[in-house]
Amino acid sequence: MSSSAHSGPWWPGSALADTVLNRLTTVYPEAADPERAASARAYMKGVAPFLGIAAPQRRRLSAKVLAGTGRPDDADCTTVALRCWALPEREYQYFATDFLRRHVARCSSGFLPVLRELVTTVPWWDTVDLLAVHVAGPLVTADQELGTVMDRWITDDSIWIARTALLHQLRYKEGTDARRLFGYCLLRADDPDFFIRKAIGWSLREYARTDPEAVRDFVDGARDRLSPLSVREALRNIG
Repeated sequence: MSSSAHSGPWWPGSALADTVLNRLTTVYPEAADPERAASARAYMKGVAPFLGIAAPQRRRLSAKVLAGTGRPDDADCTTVALRCWALPEREYQYFATDFLRRHVARCSSGFLPVLRELVTTVPWWDTVDLLAVHVAGPLVTADQELGTVMDRWITDDSIWIARTALLHQLRYKEGTDARRLFGYCLLRADDPDFFIRKAIGWSLREYARTDPEAVRDFVDGARDRLSPLSVREALRNIG
């Protein structure tokens, strides 16, 4: 890491991040499509402006940006993510999300406060869900003590933090802590928010691929508390 690397309000200096951001903010704008950008912004309910880069092209450009940059460490991941989140257009946040998915094993348990910042800054399902499943999930797997943080997140006032807690086990399969999953669903069962109700159903539906009887029994016992949306989503594939 270079001592001259750019540092910000609370991100560390990172020579790798300097290289990545310099390249990224050059090649992405060159591919901007205003018409596609307007359509994307409308589809995402105006959560952020877009450059208008289609996903396949964005991935090709991202590979170009990352060519020869080497493996990041925890500080590099932090700085790349936070600097991308400080840029207005949504594609930069998509880049950061993909970057973290690829390098989450390089992140320490101390990355969780950074993740919280990402989840609660310009939050919408398009970034939150990927961060929950592919960043929060692996971090908790690597350090089981972080499960207690998820236990706090599930009761958070932010629906996006709570949604992250609900979804972080989505790919755990046999490793799912079913007691924790069902407990989370009950803790938020009365929440009127669509994104919470949908996440409850989604998390249960995914676990039903592993243990359908457990999910069916849970839903039967909690049907008077769960929303119809959550029940419908949970039982979609098992009846």
